[in-house]
Parts: sequence; C-alpha cells; structure tokens
Amino acid sequence: MQGGERPPWASGKIVQDYRPLYAYWRLARRRGREDLVESAMLRDEDFRELRRLVSGGSSRAVDLVEELAGILEERVDPDVAVDALREVFGVDFDRETARRRIALILAGWLVEAGEEWGILKLRIPWGEGGSTRPS
Repeated sequence: MQGGERPPWASGKIVQDYRPLYAYWRLARRRGREDLVESAMLRDEDFRELRRLVSGGSSRAVDLVEELAGILEERVDPDVAVDALREVFGVDFDRETARRRIALILAGWLVEAGEEWGILKLRIPWGEGGSTRPS
C-alpha cells in the first residue's frame, strides 16, 4: 500500500492510498474549517446507508463504492480537494474531479469499515475483473 497510514477500520482492500484524505483533513484544519474535517468522516448515517444498499441487493464492491461516492460527494469541499490532491500528487485536478476522487476514497473507506463491522464481506480483491482502485 502507498501512503502508509490508514483511518480507523480501513483495511486497504479497496483504497490503496489514503494520503489524499489525510491531506484534505490537514488542509481543512489549517484553514480553520473543522466542519469540513467532520463532514469527511464516517457517520452513523453512512453505515445505515451501506446496510440499506447491501440489504437491497447491491453486492459488488465497485457498485457500492460508486453509489456511496455519489452521496458522499456533497460533503467534500472542491477547493480543499484540489489543494489536497495537488499536495499529494503534484498535479492540478479540476474541482469536480478532485471532489469525486476524495468522495471515492471516503466511499471505499466506508465499504472497508463495513467489512470490519460485519455489514458485508469482500470476497475478491478490488481490481480483479478490470476494476481499478480509487486512490
């Protein structure tokens, strides 16, 4: 795994590199925006949504991550996301792409945490069958 440190309940099975999320939290704090840090953390309601999706038949990790990212995206500040990705990767992303990448990391973290909490079981490593990991 790149990036080393993982947030609580993260296994690295879906998200290979958590550095962008850590950079997002760090930059938000530096800007005095603890609200953005809190909004980019997993919440009880996120786990309820994951349970709902799993019980409703969504079983492929890629589908869960995509659907959850669409929900979590609104909680990501695009300007902080751009700066976080620039800090980590050294390149500029447009605001919506940066926002989406951070949301995909959050969604992947949620699915990993869901496995740790027994909500679902990841059966095959992410990336098999042509998928790519969000990073």
